[in-house]
Amino acid sequence: MWGYLSMLPAFLALWAIAGVWTVFAVAVTNSLCGSYPPQSCIFSQLLNTGAVMASWICIIRYHQLRDWGVGKWLNQLIMWTGLLCALGTSVVGNFQQKNQLPTHLVGAFFALFAGNFYFWLQLYLCWRMKSLPQPGAPWIGPLRLGLCSLCTILMVAMVILHSWPMRSASAACEWAIAMLLFTLFGLFAVDFSCLDGCTLCLQPGPSLSPPPASPISLQITL
Repeated sequence: MWGYLSMLPAFLALWAIAGVWTVFAVAVTNSLCGSYPPQSCIFSQLLNTGAVMASWICIIRYHQLRDWGVGKWLNQLIMWTGLLCALGTSVVGNFQQKNQLPTHLVGAFFALFAGNFYFWLQLYLCWRMKSLPQPGAPWIGPLRLGLCSLCTILMVAMVILHSWPMRSASAACEWAIAMLLFTLFGLFAVDFSCLDGCTLCLQPGPSLSPPPASPISLQITL
């Protein structure tokens, strides 16, 4: 049964892919079309909203893997890699290539390279821990492997084309990678389909003792 949490990854994928192509549809098709208003304003808002949704997905995934018995160190590494991808996405949207190139490139590095590494870590985890639940059809795993492999190939091509320089071809690879990463985030809808909801627990620290009549933790269902 698919819960409401499974709609978050699917909505992120549709929001990002449709939104980015909408911006391109009203702009000149070149790598700088997101650098000029009003496209730059719409583009920034799209990526900022997408970054927030991606962060929530990474946090929910962290708690899901924790409940499945994944070790804390590896699980935190995966989560922080995903959060760096979300941060880079926001930086790319707010620091346009034409206006602030160094910051834009740093954001693109985190968004693309950290994002691809995040999903490779997810695949490594599934390969290492055979006992992990594998929701969805059997072809979901090979599909993720194919998308991650294609992302890696395109990133190598992007770096080579940028150094030649063939900037237009490099930019095409960059946007293809972004679309593939959004698709990979969308596939988390399959993993979240077995979740009914999530609960936020607030616990006082060791130096703060609650009153005798107060509960030890406050649970809020999200």
